[in-house]
Amino acid sequence: MIKQILGRFPKKPSKSGDKDPIGRSGASVSNPPRGAERAASGHTPIISSSGLSYGSGQQHPGNGNNPRVNNGNSSAFEVLPGFKDVPNAEKNNLFVKKLNLCCVTFDFSDPTKSMKEKEVKRQTLLELVDYVASANQKFPEIVMQETTRMVSVNLFRTLTTPPRENNISAYDLDEDEPVMDPAWSHLQIVYELFLRFIQSPETDAKLAKRYIDHSFVLRLLDLFDSEDPREREYLKMILHRVYGKFMVHRPVIRKAINNTFYQFIYETEKHNGIAELLEILGSIINGFALPLKEEHKLFLIRALIPLHKPKCVAMYHQQLSYCITQFVEKDCKLSDTVIRGLLKYWPITNSTKEVMFLGELEEILEATQPAEFQKCMVPLFRQIARCLNSSHFQLLRDRCFCGTMTISRV
Repeated sequence: MIKQILGRFPKKPSKSGDKDPIGRSGASVSNPPRGAERAASGHTPIISSSGLSYGSGQQHPGNGNNPRVNNGNSSAFEVLPGFKDVPNAEKNNLFVKKLNLCCVTFDFSDPTKSMKEKEVKRQTLLELVDYVASANQKFPEIVMQETTRMVSVNLFRTLTTPPRENNISAYDLDEDEPVMDPAWSHLQIVYELFLRFIQSPETDAKLAKRYIDHSFVLRLLDLFDSEDPREREYLKMILHRVYGKFMVHRPVIRKAINNTFYQFIYETEKHNGIAELLEILGSIINGFALPLKEEHKLFLIRALIPLHKPKCVAMYHQQLSYCITQFVEKDCKLSDTVIRGLLKYWPITNSTKEVMFLGELEEILEATQPAEFQKCMVPLFRQIARCLNSSHFQLLRDRCFCGTMTISRV
């Protein structure tokens, strides 16, 4: 009788917390159901034991107990249907789903990890490239937002630079093998997708600039220090098109390149992308309207001319010479300033570097007017006289030509 009466009272909850009132074990706030967590975070689940991770290819900190990690459950990385298998009205939604899938990144340090998932992502990226290339209507804002997010997750990462000596031999392009990024099989397609997205006529610049903002552009510029020349080549093409499509970013890009040059010249003398940045500048300078703005002349004097100073100038001298010649051709009055700047940084003991300077001087003299030449001919003749005393065979050839041109200007 007593047992029957006591049985009518509700049972006291267990103190252990191992089960919830409806019998689910281990329920807690720190480990929500996967679907709820995904909806809250906006990220595709990652598979840490298979080598998947967020963003830069590095494992998410503390992923052993993190609810965003799906330990060993590769079924979370699903293959989505092709664009031809869905109605036109659903293609943008499918495009966004495929972009979200490609926000999962992999650890490429071990090529045997996640081989199936890596191939699925690679094929998905190729589908996205084809979709963007064949688009025949304006991309909606959600597509621009998610494309930019996917590009950010895959590309923006901390660049690792292998240690090297800070001397001339460390920058010998004939001896140093370029460092190739092991993740290039994915990175290349992401770059190709973004390049096609930027240059597509279906990308509305007014909408896209909400997501391809100043911060995004600055992070793109940071990637120019990549050791992989293939990556720098893609960055060069993309930044050139960003500069052309988004006028609002032009001053920001020029200022950021200027700051990169300052840091390179006066602080580090280490940067892998100076040649590519100068190549972009060559096109930018070519489009400068006349008369040249004062800020553009200051950029020539404070950034471009001092780029002759670093020991590794051979890495980018061809592009630098082109930029400076462009300035002289646009405004012949700058030739005196340029020639004096070149003489200021003239090499004393490096004959190879001196040959490069003579070649650049020839191009500048071809664009120099007699009135400007007379302003700098005295220090110029002095330098050519020093070259005449050199026994270097290349200097012997180049100084004769340069000397002939100089005398013809008198």
